Formats: sequence, C-alpha cells, structure tokens
Amino acid sequence: MRTISDSTYKQFAGFLEVQCGIVLGDNKQYLVKSRLLPLVTEFKLESLTELIEQAMGIRNRQLRTMVIDAMTTNETLWFRDRYPFELLTSKLFPEFLETKKNIKIWSSASSSGQEAYSIAMTALEYKKSKPISNLSVQIIGTDISDSMLAQCKAAEYDNLALSRGLSDTRKRQFFVPAGSDGNKMQIKPEVKTLTSFKSLNLLDSYGSLGKFDIIFCRNVLIYFANDVKSKILNQFASALNPGGYLILGASESLNGLTDRFEMVRCNPGIIYKLKSK
Repeated sequence: MRTISDSTYKQFAGFLEVQCGIVLGDNKQYLVKSRLLPLVTEFKLESLTELIEQAMGIRNRQLRTMVIDAMTTNETLWFRDRYPFELLTSKLFPEFLETKKNIKIWSSASSSGQEAYSIAMTALEYKKSKPISNLSVQIIGTDISDSMLAQCKAAEYDNLALSRGLSDTRKRQFFVPAGSDGNKMQIKPEVKTLTSFKSLNLLDSYGSLGKFDIIFCRNVLIYFANDVKSKILNQFASALNPGGYLILGASESLNGLTDRFEMVRCNPGIIYKLKSK
C-alpha cells in the first residue's frame, strides 16, 4: 500500500509536469508518499499505486484535482525574507507614486495567502506613515490549489501559522480573534478589502488578470523545467505595465531564461525591472 514502483513514479512525474509544469526529479518517491497517502485512506483505496492510476485517468476528476492540489501545496511564511516588503516602502511605492496613485500587485503563487496579506499590511503601514500619500493598492493572489484558495478567502489562521514570521505588533494591528477556542485569528476587513484571490495555473494565459505594476513570484520557479520557466517569465513580462517590476525568490535568477528584464540591485536584495521596448 505504501510503496510505489519506479515505473509508476516516472509515469506520475510525467503526468504532474504536463498538468502543472512541476518537475519532481529523480528519487522523490518519499515526497509523493507523504503528500498522497492521506488521500488513499480518504478515498478508501487499496494502495498508493491505485490512487495514482485513478488520478491519471479521466473518470475521477475530483480525485485528480485533489492529487494535484496535494502535490502543489507549499508552506509559506508571513513577510518571508523581509526585504521584498521593505523595498515596497523604501523604493517601489515612492517610485510609482511619482506618476500614478493606483498600484496593482500580483501574488502569483499565493499558497495560503500569507504573501498577499503581507503586501496588503505593508501598504496600510505605508499609508499610515505617509498621511499625505494618495496610494491605492489592489492585490490579486492566484494559486492552482482549490484548498489553498479557500483558505486565502477565509483569511483565518491558527496559532502555528501566525507564529511564522508575524510580529505580535502586526498580529494585534491586523487580526481579530476567530471562534471561541482562541486558537485562530482572522484578518481584519481593512486588509481583506485590498485583496482578491483567483484560481490560475501558471502554464495558462494571464490575459484575464489585466496588467500589473509589480509581480511577486518567489520560490516557485525552482519547481519547473527551464523551458517552462522561460515561458512563465516571458508571460510575466507581457503582464507588466511599462516600468513594472518582478520579484523572485532569493535563490532564483533569470540567467539564460529571458532577456526582457534588467537586474536592479537593492540594499538588500535583487529585483527585476521590465525593459523598455
């Protein structure tokens, strides 16, 4: 029940890459087992192999969705790496406000919502620190996982999630208790109103989202093959307004993948600005 043959693993890895671009690589059977074994029990199946075979078929769409959901869900933190959010207030917001007041930001792999809500909190803090600022921010978060999107929209987090990167000051400022047991808190409406969340596979078209001034895509590209990375990055470029910025994870780069951005070294961190045509 708990084992998976090399041939089944290779088939499943190919299936996952076609469906959502993620490359498992060799010898990641342990990851597949840890993510999918709970579904074997939930669907009352005999084995992990049976689960994978049914997910790769066409009859059980619910199972297929849940398997992809389980394999693409990643943990995240509040204000992860800190410097992207510091750059919003020290560089990006002031720069854009010289020519516009409405700034549109995309959290392109929003997971359970921490990144999008961290951006929203940063915007509110900036407006409070600059009372004369006419900043207006719209944040769109997208993800392929239905369960993650449901959590984003509910905006409720347990104590463990709240302890990962969120200061006590921000917890008091931007959250209210949820429920009667004291184990969860909910994002305040003033933060939620800046955000919206939609389902999107990064392999698909981004046309329905419109244009953005800033795109966050952090610690996501590492899961894709180089040709898929290149496709996604060029689509990001087309989704940015002139002068727009792309923010990647600290260990990610554009080398050999696209020539549509110029590197901007900041202190700290690196971001990428769309080249003018």
